[in-house]
Amino acid sequence: MGNEYTIGQLCKAAGIPNSTLRYYERAGLLQPLKRAENNYRTYTSDALHTIRFIRTAQAAGFTLADVRTLLALRAGDMALCKDVQPLIEKRVQDVSARIQEMQQVLTVLQAFLAQCHAQAQDDTCHVLAALAPSAL
Repeated sequence: MGNEYTIGQLCKAAGIPNSTLRYYERAGLLQPLKRAENNYRTYTSDALHTIRFIRTAQAAGFTLADVRTLLALRAGDMALCKDVQPLIEKRVQDVSARIQEMQQVLTVLQAFLAQCHAQAQDDTCHVLAALAPSAL
């Protein structure tokens, strides 16, 4: 089973604030092993591994709903690629869409910057006029 941790010790070991751990508990991603006599929650090293799994999955772009599914698959006897692949495909689609949106934002910002460079620095900025809603 390994070490037992209080909430503070677990948070320190995982490098997360207490509020994040409590959020993971409310979201059903993590549960304490038990409550000690002093009513403190105690956790095992499995909880530390679970937190690290959650954080790594989030860093890879998975949502907490995805993480919940991945944890359930991981807890089963055998996590099959056919079960994980749709989650990955969905994240790839989402990230691709966000990249496309950010590419459009970049294009607009570069055009604004080109406008700024094309005019004298002491002139009224035309970008502000471009950002203002047009009169109806």
